[in-house]
Amino acid sequence: MRLRSWKARGSWKARSKRTLIAAALTTTIVTGTTGWAVGNEQQPLTGPPPGTQAWRADHTWGVPLPDPAATAPARVAAFFDSLSEAQQHRLAARHPSVVGNLDGAPTALRFKANSLSLKAERAREQKRESDPGLTLQDHERARSLITRYEELLSPGRQILAFDPRGRGQVAEVYGDLASARHVSVVVPGSDMDLSTFDRSKDQYGTPAGMARSLHATAGDDTAVVAWAGYTTPVGLGPDAATGRLAEAGAPRLAQFVQGLTASGAPRPAVFCHSYGSVVCGLAAPQLPASDLVVLGSPGMRADSVTDLHTSARVWAAKDDSDWIGDVPNVELFGLGHGEDPADPGFGARRVPAERAEGHTGYFAPGTDSLQAFAAIAETTAPSIPDDGTAGSAPAADARPIGERP
Repeated sequence: MRLRSWKARGSWKARSKRTLIAAALTTTIVTGTTGWAVGNEQQPLTGPPPGTQAWRADHTWGVPLPDPAATAPARVAAFFDSLSEAQQHRLAARHPSVVGNLDGAPTALRFKANSLSLKAERAREQKRESDPGLTLQDHERARSLITRYEELLSPGRQILAFDPRGRGQVAEVYGDLASARHVSVVVPGSDMDLSTFDRSKDQYGTPAGMARSLHATAGDDTAVVAWAGYTTPVGLGPDAATGRLAEAGAPRLAQFVQGLTASGAPRPAVFCHSYGSVVCGLAAPQLPASDLVVLGSPGMRADSVTDLHTSARVWAAKDDSDWIGDVPNVELFGLGHGEDPADPGFGARRVPAERAEGHTGYFAPGTDSLQAFAAIAETTAPSIPDDGTAGSAPAADARPIGERP
C-alpha cells in the first residue's frame, strides 16, 4: 500500500508540475509578462494559387491541365516534360500565377512566370495609387507594394514562388539551381512575409539574409532557396505558442520540396529557424530532405528524432544567449512545441554555436554555426561528424562539424 501511495504521489506531482509549466507558458505568451509582444491571430493561407479557376477552365490544350490542388509534383513534372518549350512558355504567359507557384514545373519557367505576375501586380497597384476613389492610406499601401515589387523584379533575382494574397509569400533562389550539386532550403520563423522577406534590419534573421549567407559560405556548388511560403505568426502571441499555423504550413513545405526534387534537384538540406522548426517537424515524414537542421527551435512537436519519422539526418543548434532557451519545452493543452531538439536526449546531432549571438545570429559571418551549416549543405556523405555533445549516429571521424578540410 505504501509503495502504491508513493507512486500515486509521484505521478500527481509530475502532473502538477506539467500543469504549472503550461500555466506559466500561457501567462508568458498571452499576457506578455516577459516583455514579448502579443501577436495578432493570423488566418493561414491555404489552397491552390491565385488563378486556379481560370487554369482549370482552360481546355485549349485538348487535355486537362494538372490540378494545382490535387496533382503530385512528380506528375506535374511529367506533364511539363510532355510539352515543347514553346508550349511551356505559352502556358506560363496565359497562367503566370499558377505556373509560378506550381510545384514540379520547370524552375526557369517558374522564374519567368513569377516575373510576369510581379509586373501584373505592380501595374495593378500603380492604378490604385492614382485612384481618386481610394483613401490616402490605400494610396500609401499601393506605393509601398510598387516599391516592393520593383525590388523583387531587380535584374538577377530568381523568384521561385510569389503569392500576393494576405501578407504575401515569396521564395527566392541564390545560386544556379539547375546545375547545383547541392541544394538547401531555409524555412523562417515568426514575422516573415513579403514585406520582411529581405529587410535590411536584423538581416540574418530573415529568410533572404540566411540564404544569402549560407550560399556565400558554401560556395557555387550549392544553391540555396529562401522559402517564405507559409503564414507565419506575428509577434510571440498565441499563434507562436500553438501549432495551428505550422499545421497549415507543413503540407505547403512538403509539396514545395517535393517539387524541387521532381524538377531534378538533389534532395536538399532544410534549415529551419525558430517557429519554422515546428513546421519542419510536422512536415518531416513527407519531406524528401537529406538533412533537417533546426536552430533556435522551440520544439518540433516530437519527443525525439525517432518520432519525426524521417530518413533525414537531424541536427540542432542553440546558442547560450538565445532567448528561446527560456521558453518551457512542453506541449500541453495545445500550448508549446515539445522537447528541445538541442537536448542530448532528443537524439539530434548537435551543431556548435558558441560564437553565435542571440536568436537570429546563427547565420552571421564568422560564426561556428554558419561554418557547420555550410559543411552540412555541401556534403552528401552518409554520415557527418557533429560536435560530440549529442548524436543519433556515430561520427565518421573525430573532427567537429565546423572543421572542414
